[in-house]
Amino acid sequence: MNDANAILERLGVLFAESFHIEVPSSDTDLLETGILDSLQFVELLLQLEQRFGFRVKVEDINLDDLRTLARIARLVTAGGAATSAASAVSS
Repeated sequence: MNDANAILERLGVLFAESFHIEVPSSDTDLLETGILDSLQFVELLLQLEQRFGFRVKVEDINLDDLRTLARIARLVTAGGAATSAASAVSS
């Protein structure tokens, strides 16, 4: 299993455990379909920070990055890479 598939799997578990939601596919628009409401959206950001170990800055939030599990997985991958690079620089 590659990293993208592993992250998608972890995101599926996050939605099942935190929101009691089974997302139909990795390309389902979570906002347009009403799967996520505004309160759950805030909880999603918190869960991403806790489970994947990176912080999403409010000024950097782009709703398009959070519309589908596939896009969230790309954000997590990019956030993890940025976090690793920042750690390497500060070491």
